[in-house]
Amino acid sequence: MSTKQRILDEALTLFAENGYDGTGVDLIAERVGIKGPSLYKHYKGKEEILNALIDAAEERYEEYFGSEKHIGKLPQSREEFIKVTMERISFTMRDPVIRKTRMLLVQEQFRNERISEVTTRHQLDGIQRMFAKIIKGMMDEGIVKNDDPELLAVELTAPAVLQIARSDRQPQYEEECMEYIEKHLRHFCKVYMRED
Repeated sequence: MSTKQRILDEALTLFAENGYDGTGVDLIAERVGIKGPSLYKHYKGKEEILNALIDAAEERYEEYFGSEKHIGKLPQSREEFIKVTMERISFTMRDPVIRKTRMLLVQEQFRNERISEVTTRHQLDGIQRMFAKIIKGMMDEGIVKNDDPELLAVELTAPAVLQIARSDRQPQYEEECMEYIEKHLRHFCKVYMRED
């Protein structure tokens, strides 16, 4: 692994644990095993490290979770919808980079405008728009009953976002949170989807 990547990995861990303001460049360098001034050969400073972390996490999230622009194959049944959605949620909850990034975002969202925008996109607007698009596509295919796709997306995603936040705060409840989310998905499908 390159020194540049090790800097990002250690910085993410430290930012997630101590917050952005609570982590100095010298501490990041120490964790990497280099001197503070050597870090500046790779990054101009802490803000550039933070921006690189956010960019990398957004690319990773786009690739493995999706977005409004990248919804993937439209599910053709209840079970496929549940399976694909649970895979996305499992990635979100269990991927160490995404989990640490989310912890950083939650802590810093009130101090940094870019972090605030990213947090809102990933925990509210973006995820709801993505699922509204999926639900609308499934309505057009006759799989989901006709209704307001934007409201259904809120109904679908809000409990999952809350359970993911709970799992972040209390990791010992991760399995319980996953079970609750799947139970909620099954209920959502029972109420809004036509029989397979």
